[in-house]
Amino acid sequence: MRYRTLGRTGIKVSEIGFGCWTMGGPNWSTSTGQAIGWADVKEEEVLAGVKAGLDAGVNHWDNADIYGNGRAERMLGSCLDKLGIRRDGMVIATKVGHFRGTAPYAYEPRHIRNQCEQSLRNLRADHIDVYYFHHGSYTGPGYDSQPHDYLHEAADTMHALVKEGKVRAVGQSAYSDDDFERAVPVLKPDVLQTKANLRFDDFIRPGCRLQQLMRTHGCTLVAFGPLDQGILLDKFDPEKPPAFEEGDYRRSRKDFAPETLREVRARLGQMKQRFAAPGVSEIETLSSAVQQWVLAHDHVCSVIPGFRNQAQARCNLRAAVDPPLGAADVEWARGLFHKTA
Repeated sequence: MRYRTLGRTGIKVSEIGFGCWTMGGPNWSTSTGQAIGWADVKEEEVLAGVKAGLDAGVNHWDNADIYGNGRAERMLGSCLDKLGIRRDGMVIATKVGHFRGTAPYAYEPRHIRNQCEQSLRNLRADHIDVYYFHHGSYTGPGYDSQPHDYLHEAADTMHALVKEGKVRAVGQSAYSDDDFERAVPVLKPDVLQTKANLRFDDFIRPGCRLQQLMRTHGCTLVAFGPLDQGILLDKFDPEKPPAFEEGDYRRSRKDFAPETLREVRARLGQMKQRFAAPGVSEIETLSSAVQQWVLAHDHVCSVIPGFRNQAQARCNLRAAVDPPLGAADVEWARGLFHKTA
């Protein structure tokens, strides 16, 4: 396993981290009623996956209070305890922002503090290594039901938690350049998090706005969705598209439609040919290549594929064994998925 530094913190994280969203199982938004979870999981299967990651050198675990409304945090804490893992050897991240409880908005300062304490209890930890604001929409209802901008008071609360020793590093997760550009100068985070993969490279493409922002402010990036939830592993048959259970948000994701899977499969066939290696399965070949492709970009410090069991964990870890991609392979793959690049 190779390790990279989070921003200017000196904290080293494994290039392949493990995302814990799947641990939460089925879930629904308390605000909209929309499915925001995954298919159900069994803790013994997750435990085997966690052990596989630890055995391979994974020290970076990414969680959030909204994942199963605390279930994912509790499950990670339980797994680490069962395996006898000390927290001071791990880099455990979690987030606040999508679950507002009884507060008018999730970035209300007292709610942030409450969620921090609850996450610490869930994780069975005395500090959070990386605490993210989960999105960049800081304007929401106040106690008077009028729009209120929480950015500055939320940032102050986060940095107070750092001073109190409850948080080691500050993170900002967001989904648009505008949100990052507004939040970063105020929050001054150490690390950013957003989606990045072969199909969606908006935030890692050379010269893009987020690359410029990270260069200016000394941030690094944790990339979620490097496998595009399995789409980039060619796991799904276009002629028999997957059917997901109630509470699994993938039921409403249009990218699992036959036409999309068919188009992606044609490109992945070329990826398999180019990166095939003796004794390595096609799915592991793709897992390694698509994760290494993201890691080859400036400012990326870690990718965080999800997992539900040992087999998926081991598939994720192939990228930790193989050498990094060279510049020619990176540009070839970009051209394969982005013809106008």
